[in-house]
Amino acid sequence: MVTNQAITRTQTGVRIATPLLKVLKGLAEYEDMSLGDLLEGIVLHAFEGKQPFTEETRAVIDKLRDVYDCRLTAGDAHRFTEDEP
Repeated sequence: MVTNQAITRTQTGVRIATPLLKVLKGLAEYEDMSLGDLLEGIVLHAFEGKQPFTEETRAVIDKLRDVYDCRLTAGDAHRFTEDEP
């Protein structure tokens, strides 16, 4: 059973790779939800070891990755170096 819970949200200053952010924002727009709601859903699914996306949504993600030239993979995680501004 799913219940609505009142929560408190915190504004953060999270830094994220630009191509990844563009894909996430595009997906949030496609799903008609905020970026924060999308990220919360992804993280909550990950915490439970569940897949957050349907095959249809994965196809949308693949298209967005092409549009925004996002070639990052899970294997790249924790290995980024940052360009100098």
